[in-house]
Amino acid sequence: MADGTVKKGEIEAQNKAAVNMVLRRQRILPLKIKTKPKEITLFKKKIKTKDVMLFTRQFSTMINAGLPLVQCLEILLSQQSNPTFKKTLSAIKQDVEGGSTFADALKKHPGVFDDLYVNLVVAGEMGGVLDIILNRLAQYMEKAEALKAKVKGALTYPIVVLLVAVGVIALMMIFVIPTFQEMFKQFGSALPAPTQFVVNMSKFFRHYSLHMIGVIVLIAIGFKWVKSTEKGKQLIDKIALNLPIFGVLLRKVAVAKFTRTLSTMISSGVPIIDGLEITSRTSGNKIVEHAIQSVKKSISEGKTMAEPLQNSGVFPGMVVQMVSVGEATGALDQMLSKIADFYDEEVDTAVSSLTSMLEPLLMVFLGGVIGGVVIAMYMPIFQMAGNV
Repeated sequence: MADGTVKKGEIEAQNKAAVNMVLRRQRILPLKIKTKPKEITLFKKKIKTKDVMLFTRQFSTMINAGLPLVQCLEILLSQQSNPTFKKTLSAIKQDVEGGSTFADALKKHPGVFDDLYVNLVVAGEMGGVLDIILNRLAQYMEKAEALKAKVKGALTYPIVVLLVAVGVIALMMIFVIPTFQEMFKQFGSALPAPTQFVVNMSKFFRHYSLHMIGVIVLIAIGFKWVKSTEKGKQLIDKIALNLPIFGVLLRKVAVAKFTRTLSTMISSGVPIIDGLEITSRTSGNKIVEHAIQSVKKSISEGKTMAEPLQNSGVFPGMVVQMVSVGEATGALDQMLSKIADFYDEEVDTAVSSLTSMLEPLLMVFLGGVIGGVVIAMYMPIFQMAGNV
């Protein structure tokens, strides 16, 4: 130390040279620098969107209060409970202290901060409005996460009910029906057609259950392989958008995500061509991605956005008209924001309608299948009682 005292401690940095630089800035003369052995962790904690969202919101508030960039990072680093994210923030802080811009430091961690995040930070740093940009980013992430949660909620319920139904039916076929079958053998008479069908299904389940599991695994692997190819992903996304019930919901989600992302980027000062490129990559759907790429091509050729949006078949006429008005009035970002707000509400309504419609249908299906099996099993007993 400058006062002659000797201290011992730990500091996170990329290498010994970086440690030396940090210590010298703090007017500390290092006597010995030793690399700490790496800790072996079996399970690395994942950085969630919620972690990044909270970091962005707090960072925006601190920058707005006039705190220096490095000090903000130090405070947030000390408060971070996620060890993986803490390590990432430490590396970002070291880069900023070493002379890198905040955006360049973020670029080194694409798994945590995507292109959208980095490009908005670039615009914020160049325009001297980083606090405003970070606030917009936080709002965007909050709304995007809320939208994602709504869709997950709509899809989770029917999947859980169907899995329960399959599980109950499988247990009945493998363990319950054989007990009835042994009892039916003592009757010595032919079984009713529904009962015989259930007994045959039980035999099939017991003899071919491992084969069925193998087929399901192969189908899952095949689906994953198809989805990994460009044409396969495009085909799956096209089918998804045209599904009878869920297709409408997925289209509304796609419109809300596209308009919200592009509106945030344009209002933050990102050039529209760059904004469209990033928006297409983050769309999550190949059909929507190709539609946005067509829009980008149209803009680069000096044309409007409206025509390629209309030709894509993904975006409704109302969206096309509002975008056209936004282009004509020079308020495209505001118009896109209004469209996003409208479709957020549309997604809310669609999720509520979907849930209220699926609940009775799934209950009828579950009750019908299990009730049908139970009735089929008792039919021989009723028949024997009638004969007596």
